[in-house]
Amino acid sequence: MNSRDRFIEIFKSKIKREGADKLLEFIMSPSSDFFTAPASARYHSAYEGGLCDHSLNVYDCLCAYLDRPVAREKYGLNYSEESIAIVSLLHDLCKMNVYKISYRNAKNEQGQWEKVPYFEYDDTLPYGHGEKSVYMITPFMKLTREEAFAIRYHMGFSNVDTPMAINAVGKAFEMFPLAFALSTADMEATYYLETEKKK
Repeated sequence: MNSRDRFIEIFKSKIKREGADKLLEFIMSPSSDFFTAPASARYHSAYEGGLCDHSLNVYDCLCAYLDRPVAREKYGLNYSEESIAIVSLLHDLCKMNVYKISYRNAKNEQGQWEKVPYFEYDDTLPYGHGEKSVYMITPFMKLTREEAFAIRYHMGFSNVDTPMAINAVGKAFEMFPLAFALSTADMEATYYLETEKKK
């Protein structure tokens, strides 16, 4: 099963919330590049289809993180399969339709200049990162407060540079443990599964 089919299968089997079908239609529509977009311009999963692969990797990492006995029994992290699928599969919806293929000159192995493609970031709706994903999801279906905070703060401390922003991340993690779990899964997927992977 390819990544696109697996994403759709998980989405349809786990997410039954009102409006989810319309959201999936939007993701699959010709106006969306979700299944062909990279997850980044040059870091993790920076290749065609990388965004879908990354979303599935985060799903797998989050499932594994929450399936540990210590997470369930000691930390009390018991979330529905639907919530787990929503936050992991949709946390980076904000990356849809923002990467464009451009060309630049680079030397090939023979030392000759040639035009090579690369992904250029061009966000026509600069609403932030996690907050933009929440903004894109909610016209289609409602999120629980914990789901919204998990998606909003999935970048953890890597996307903040002021004491107030740092405190907000810490408070979100304290109040909504799913936010910390999703951030951990996102970092695991990014730094352990994807950074060295080349396609």
